[in-house]
Amino acid sequence: MTEPEVLALVTIEPLDRADIEAFVQTSGDGALVTFEGVIRDHDHGASVTLLEYEAHPEAERFLRETCTEVARETGLRVAAAHRIGSLAVGDVALVASVAAPHRAEAFAACALLVDRIKERTPIWKRQHFEGGATEWVNL
Repeated sequence: MTEPEVLALVTIEPLDRADIEAFVQTSGDGALVTFEGVIRDHDHGASVTLLEYEAHPEAERFLRETCTEVARETGLRVAAAHRIGSLAVGDVALVASVAAPHRAEAFAACALLVDRIKERTPIWKRQHFEGGATEWVNL
């Protein structure tokens, strides 16, 4: 069985949503669903000033395997990119995109993709709070 073609990227560079969407979309698709994970200024009532993302050396392989699995299960084109390094409030940490002939399947596949990325890709974040405290998340 031929593996589906997917886009999976872990990078320190800012993410290009347009490139990720262009990878998944074809002329037969009537729906394009893209999720952007954006750094917010709070968590559990505390003010967040920045996040640092660190990745396992093989994080991109894990991300590719997850994208391939979702593409195989859904029959759709999928793509995902995760940024690492120091990110400020408002920066985009994750872009996941799926295209499909109809919206319901695109929404469902994108939600599945994002959930699995968060469960399986070894990327951890360290939150920096106002006042200097820090906290690791998803270790």
